[in-house]
Amino acid sequence: MKFYLAPMEGVTGYIYRNACETFFAGTDKYFMPFVTPKPKKGFTAKELNDILPKHNEGLVTVPQILTNRAEDFTQTEKYLREYGYQEINLNLGCPSGTVTSKGKGAGFLGRIKSLDEFLYEIYEKSEGDISIKTRIGVEEPEEFYELLEIYNRYPIKELTIHPRVLKDYYKNIPHRNIYKYAEENSKNSLCYNGNILTVKDYEELVRECPKTQAVMLGRGMITNPGLIRLIKEGKPVTKEELKGFHDKVWEGYLSIMSGDIHAIYKMKELWFYMGGMFTEPESYIKKIRKTDSWTEYEAVVDALFREQELIEK
Repeated sequence: MKFYLAPMEGVTGYIYRNACETFFAGTDKYFMPFVTPKPKKGFTAKELNDILPKHNEGLVTVPQILTNRAEDFTQTEKYLREYGYQEINLNLGCPSGTVTSKGKGAGFLGRIKSLDEFLYEIYEKSEGDISIKTRIGVEEPEEFYELLEIYNRYPIKELTIHPRVLKDYYKNIPHRNIYKYAEENSKNSLCYNGNILTVKDYEELVRECPKTQAVMLGRGMITNPGLIRLIKEGKPVTKEELKGFHDKVWEGYLSIMSGDIHAIYKMKELWFYMGGMFTEPESYIKKIRKTDSWTEYEAVVDALFREQELIEK
């Protein structure tokens, strides 16, 4: 089985990825948060820092593009190839309203003819591998049958399927029956994504979909950065490891942010998920959410690690 880290805007940037690799090596690919093409402007400073090879040394990383314009994809792909990236991922899964209202991400799935034309053009002009991360439709799971017919026309490096429709957002149970249909009918290799939050979830997936060869972990790995090791080896994260991981991420943000408060805001995003690793984290997380002081933040985190135990996920 191959294990990938899903892209999550604001969380899984290069600082986070490097900390993961330092303390919990075992991720086969790290998918980067999407870049949005800006004709004639190139990358933002934030996007450039995330994709620079020197910030991803020793990692297998895959940049992701979010767009519904073939010419914009092709131009951005060209820039990314110049940095040495062999695989580029197309985002057809983002359910955010600000994205889908523009017909991008999962919003593109409702425009079947335009999507087919888009894929034809980018694969005709591509100079390397293009993989795709997709949901199974906009309104109904059965939309995927037609989508898969389109995907089967193209040499997709790997098709990652999140078996929810756009309107599900991250609620409801993933439609595993649709993923199983894809296993039987896809002409491209597949990766499963969606609701693998614990070892038990992973084991249930393997029982239901025994042909699965790759899994992309999102919220489960953000909550427990050692989840892949736990799945592979049965070895849970220790408090010492998690504290070391936290400190590396924290110090990384402090080194690049213009002020402590910005680094604290970044850590608040992480703690929204990682707090679930502890037995009784509520009061500590509440204090973290309220603080804007570097010293207070560190004091609360130290108390959390000192006074609470980890829950094995």
